[in-house]
Amino acid sequence: MSEPLRIGNASGFYGDRFGAVREMLEGGPLDVLTGDYLAELTMLILGRGRLKDPDAGYATTFVRQMEESLGLAVERGVKIVTNAGGLNPRGLAVRLRELAERLGIEVGVAYVEGDDLLPRAKDLGLDDSRYGAPLTANAYLGAWGIVECLKGGADVVVTGRVTDASLVVGPAAAHFGWGRDDWDALAGATVAGHVLECGAQATGGNFAFFQEIYNVKAPGFPLAEIHADGSSVITKHSGAGGAVTGETVTAQLLYEIAGPSYAGPDVTALFDTVRVRDEGDDRVRISGVQGVPPPPETKVCLNHLGGHRNEMTFVLTGLDIEAKADLAKAQVEAALGGDARPAQVEWTLIGTTRADPRTQGEATALLRCAVLDPDADKVGRAFSGAVVELALAGYPGFTMTSPPGKGSPYGVYTPAFVPNEQVEHVAVLSSGDRVHLAPPVATRALPPLARRSSFGELGGARELESGSGDNSAGRPLGLVCGARSGDKGGNANIGVWARTEAQWGWLRGFLTVERLWGLLPETRGFAVARYELPNLRAVNFVVEGLLQEGVSASTRFDPQGKALGEWLRSRVVDIPEEVL
Repeated sequence: MSEPLRIGNASGFYGDRFGAVREMLEGGPLDVLTGDYLAELTMLILGRGRLKDPDAGYATTFVRQMEESLGLAVERGVKIVTNAGGLNPRGLAVRLRELAERLGIEVGVAYVEGDDLLPRAKDLGLDDSRYGAPLTANAYLGAWGIVECLKGGADVVVTGRVTDASLVVGPAAAHFGWGRDDWDALAGATVAGHVLECGAQATGGNFAFFQEIYNVKAPGFPLAEIHADGSSVITKHSGAGGAVTGETVTAQLLYEIAGPSYAGPDVTALFDTVRVRDEGDDRVRISGVQGVPPPPETKVCLNHLGGHRNEMTFVLTGLDIEAKADLAKAQVEAALGGDARPAQVEWTLIGTTRADPRTQGEATALLRCAVLDPDADKVGRAFSGAVVELALAGYPGFTMTSPPGKGSPYGVYTPAFVPNEQVEHVAVLSSGDRVHLAPPVATRALPPLARRSSFGELGGARELESGSGDNSAGRPLGLVCGARSGDKGGNANIGVWARTEAQWGWLRGFLTVERLWGLLPETRGFAVARYELPNLRAVNFVVEGLLQEGVSASTRFDPQGKALGEWLRSRVVDIPEEVL
């Protein structure tokens, strides 16, 4: 047990690089290979697919990847653990067994079930007063079903909706024999799992200082060398693209989190105890992580069918951009008046034009109109056709980015919570035996949320952006700070870290909620929670409701909030010269 367990990742989402599975198996030694295929939006997509075909509901890409690489994994003794089972882990396990038989490979396939609460949704109070019964209702299971599958001899473990980090925690707990109350070890593995779960984001993908990363090759996928105490070293295969540095790991640690208490079904990891240290080229140690018992309730991912949506985008060119946008809005609003108007109409002007533009692109801005309504007809041809009818009667230079269309259904994501005792957790071993996992005995309620500043109605942005004293210079915030942002349902998080201790000393006092409102005016009107993570030299903001009712329903131009951090970094603020 003195040797670390090497756990790699080959997928951060459904649609990630297809060849990553084989790349990771061929690139160097591994003990376990994981693949994360699920997100709230993915569950919605799989749920809609299951409406058409009850035998669907899993990530079909994974089957094709295994057709190419299952033999290699077995040959090299690498266990596969994945949540590609989605809404139908049993169905995927059956497909994999059929595949192995066809390929002549002896392999034990096990799966984990119990997360699907849809048959009991009404009894559990999960119906929505606006949208009715959910399309999907899945509890976030933990690691112990995976542990039982591996202890039962499985070579491949398929799960449904487990937490992303559980794909790493399960193999580590099985290998090292951790107990369910080994809080610090479980928390350490949870943090490692959080770093691995989004694939190449830990090796330089989507990195704020991307120009510092050698990027001739696409970034490789990360792996964690996990030790018996739960500490880990994040690294990658030698020769793979990208880089693993303290900052690439920090960026991923800040991705899609809320407060320092990172709750899961097995342990609550305390992110303010995480310590990150560079240990040489492409080697970053994570240590010191402390854990406490999990909450008494389990989080549930609910998706409801919310209605239908559509959008049309106008191309505005040359002079009088704002006047042209105003004319387009007025004409469309008039055409959609009365009963024909969709329930929600949102306009977004995107980009600016340059003075004396040398190319047509420099002379162009975009005006986007997004509409939502329960009635498919209102947002279908009735909407897009009315827009196109303005082609010869609108502003000069009228053109659009796409032809009229019918629109598409959208889903509404909401989290819910049920008592742990209400959730089944079943490991179906490769032998066919079923092992029922008991809920955690020890639990601890989460601490109260950090003080939230609510609904900013503030003065001029320049006043809020100003530094302290004359010895400062107007520079983009991104010169001294990195950021990564993302979505958690309808909320957005923006994690910001400083590169040096001096910069951190300035940042923690400078970047308040009030100043965030000033720098990102679109966050005004939303409650914001701010958390400090001093070990990471970082602050994290959670903007509640900015993304409306979740990714599929959001009418924002950036519905997942992925670019909020880069917008913040681009804002000019007064940075003291000594910090620069």
